[in-house]
Amino acid sequence: MTFFFTIIAFVVALGVLIVFHEFGHYLVARGCGVKVLRFSIGFGQPLLTKRWGKDQTEWVVAAFPLGGYVKMLDEREDEVAPVDVARSFNRQPVARRFAIVAAGPIANFLLAILLYWLLFILGVSGMKPILGPVTPATPAAFAAFEPGETITKIGTEPVATWQDARWLLLSHAVDRSPSISVEVLGPGGGITRRELDLSRIDADELDGDFLKNVGLRNYLPPMKSIIGQVASNSAGDRSGLLAGDEILAINGDEIIQWEELVEKIRTSPGTPLTLEIQRNNTIVDIEVIPDTVTENGKKIGKVGIGPQVDHDELEKLLVKVRYSPGAALIKAMNKTWETSVFTLQMLWKMVAGEVSWKNVSGPITIADYAGKSAQMGLASYLGFLALISISLGVLNLLPIPILDGGHLLYYVVEIVKGSPLSARAAEIGQQIGMVLLFTLMAFAIYNDVSRLISS
Repeated sequence: MTFFFTIIAFVVALGVLIVFHEFGHYLVARGCGVKVLRFSIGFGQPLLTKRWGKDQTEWVVAAFPLGGYVKMLDEREDEVAPVDVARSFNRQPVARRFAIVAAGPIANFLLAILLYWLLFILGVSGMKPILGPVTPATPAAFAAFEPGETITKIGTEPVATWQDARWLLLSHAVDRSPSISVEVLGPGGGITRRELDLSRIDADELDGDFLKNVGLRNYLPPMKSIIGQVASNSAGDRSGLLAGDEILAINGDEIIQWEELVEKIRTSPGTPLTLEIQRNNTIVDIEVIPDTVTENGKKIGKVGIGPQVDHDELEKLLVKVRYSPGAALIKAMNKTWETSVFTLQMLWKMVAGEVSWKNVSGPITIADYAGKSAQMGLASYLGFLALISISLGVLNLLPIPILDGGHLLYYVVEIVKGSPLSARAAEIGQQIGMVLLFTLMAFAIYNDVSRLISS
């Protein structure tokens, strides 16, 4: 069921993003008087076809869903009847062609703004930014952060949730800020400002659990070492662990808190562990061999068990932030802009070799995130759609021939030199663009497969 749910969430996400992108091209093309021959969701063999409108535009759902296109009347591709010559794309002034091509990525940014606007009106849930134990010898420890403090402001930006704190600190780390001022509220009510030096964070530490590398962890109420759930086909499941089991010791060492259990398992990949367990007033010993997985380049152990959570205590740590429609719109626009700039910065750092290409994700990872975010609820799924829509918009604006950004680059050259790029130059550009795009896709799919193997 999880697999099918993931596929449905992925297909819905693709459909929404592709339709908005291509509809941007379509609407502006129609507004500029260009005749649209086909509006296709997907590539390859048409599965569903319907002709519609005074121009009898062909609306198509095709077999290969990773993309879509709007085919316009163009004398360079087909013979055009004399009556329709003026409606050909190639006959339009360069400004109109530029607007038609740019409309697709712009539609993706507008979609992201709309989704974030809805999200901020509905309310964003998150953990209160209360600090748990501070990891020694990390930037947070050097800045003298203390457990129990609540982050209230980073720089000049107010912080309401742990997600806010992570995003703001990550943005400053990417900018290579030498230090950032963080305002915290102490348990006793006093306000303190701490100077956090993020220049100590290497580029490869920006992915994964970024805040853990900074040395900051969110506060969680103490949890006993009682199993709340066991993942199917995990090491714990294969060993016979059950929900409700209380782990008293591992290899003879007493276990009291859940964190102690996690640390012991993480540091024992592939190593047999003897767990002393209390089950229904009976003490039993069970041997477990943690699965070995790779996380941020390190091999760790995982058993596939989760803690028994005191939901009343956890509820006290949650906060839901809502905004008025006007404030939500401003915040949505800022969020879209900041995320777009951040995406470009990360792409540039990958090209410059400062950030690993392992951060590039392909359709498998995106599908996985689609399923997980949908399972977490509407708000998480809306946030996922907005983020992917921004990524699609940024990607399409890159000056790579074959993408929208490549065509826009051609038009800029045309404006500067006063005439279109030669057919031969455009053809060479298309070939280069194909190579670059397929290389990027190969990286993304390789990373997807690597994550599957190591998970």
